[in-house]
Amino acid sequence: MGAGLYLHIPFCRSKCGYCAFNSIAASRAEADNYLDILAREINAYALLPWSTSQTFTTVFIGGGTPSLASPEKLAEILNLCRSRFTLADQAEISMEANPDSIDQDSLTILRQAGINRLSIGVQSFNDTILKSLNRAHTGDKAIKAFETARKSGVTNINIDLIYGLPGQSLTTWQDDLVQALALAPEHLALYELTIEPDTPFARQRDNNKLTLPDEDLVADMEEATAARLSPTYQRYEISNYARPGYQCLHNMNYWQNGSYLGLGAGAVSCFDGLRVSTEPDPHRFMDLVCRRQTPISHVECLSPKGRFRESMIMGLRLLTGVNLPDIEDRFGLTAQEVYGNLLADFTTQGLLIRQGNMIRIAANYLAVANQILSKLV
Repeated sequence: MGAGLYLHIPFCRSKCGYCAFNSIAASRAEADNYLDILAREINAYALLPWSTSQTFTTVFIGGGTPSLASPEKLAEILNLCRSRFTLADQAEISMEANPDSIDQDSLTILRQAGINRLSIGVQSFNDTILKSLNRAHTGDKAIKAFETARKSGVTNINIDLIYGLPGQSLTTWQDDLVQALALAPEHLALYELTIEPDTPFARQRDNNKLTLPDEDLVADMEEATAARLSPTYQRYEISNYARPGYQCLHNMNYWQNGSYLGLGAGAVSCFDGLRVSTEPDPHRFMDLVCRRQTPISHVECLSPKGRFRESMIMGLRLLTGVNLPDIEDRFGLTAQEVYGNLLADFTTQGLLIRQGNMIRIAANYLAVANQILSKLV
C-alpha cells in the first residue's frame, strides 16, 4: 500500500456535546478562507523529497465538517493535490460530510473533482437523541442526504452511528441499525460513546447531569449490532463494518501503521516512525502559514520498541490481527524483547488467539478490546 494524504478542515456549524475533535464553530466564508491558506501548505509540502517519492493511494478530507466549505473551494483543493502530488490512478478519495450540508449540486461538483467515497456523520436517526447531541439535522434529513448522495453518483458511502448515548435504549439503537441497513451503505462505522475531557458531555457528567446507559445495556447494544449486521457486513475492525471489498483503505493504512502526510490545523503526519503534529488552533495555524512560518508544533521520533508497540496496538484493532513475524522483521525485535511474557499470558487467558503467524483479539473479548490494548502501550 502507498502513502495516505489527510487534509483537516477544523470547522463546523456548531459543536456537538460529545465532540473532542479539533474543530470550532465557523461560517462557510471562514472555511473557504482557510482552504486558501491550506493551499499554501500543500504547495510547500509537495516540494519535500519524501512527498515527491510517494504515490498516494488514499486522500481523506476530514474535520470538523469539510462540507461546510463551498464545493468549488474543495474542488480547487483536490485539483491542487492532484497536480502537486502523485495520486494512484484508482486512489480512494474520501470526504466527511454532515447531513445538513449535503445537496445534489455540491456533490456533483465534488464527484467531478474526484470524490469517490463519502462518510456521512448521521450518529442517530432519532430526533430526540439528535437534539440532545446538538446535531443540526433530523433523522429525515439524514435519510434524504444519503439518497441525494446516491442520486449524485456516489457508490461508496459510509454512515457513522454512535451507541451508548444519553437517553438511548436497546430499542432505539436497533431502530437506528434497521434504518441504516434499509439505506444499504457500503460501510458502517459504529462507535461506542466515549466521554472525552473538556467536552460538554464531560462537564455534564462531572455535575451529575448526564445519564448514560449502564454497561449491561451497552453490551446488549454491541451484541444486537453483530446480530443485525451479519452476514451482509463483515466486521473488519473493532468499530467498522463493510460489504466485501469496501473496507476504508485510508484507515487501513493507519491500522497497519503505514506512512501518511497530514496537512491542516492539528493534523498529524507519520513518516516511518517520525511523527509530526501541526498547530491545532485554526487561527494561529493560518497566521503562521500566512507569515511563512512553520505551523509544526511537535515532532517525535519513535524508537524501534515504540514503533513495535504502536504497530501491535493499531494492528490488533483489525479482526484479522497482526502478522507477528512480519513486525518482528520490520523492527528487528522479537515480541519477547518488547513484551516479555505478556502476549503469552494473554493467549493463555484466552484474550488473544495465536493461529500460525497471526495473533488477534478473541472475538468474545472485542467488547473490552481497549482495556486489552491499554496493557500493550
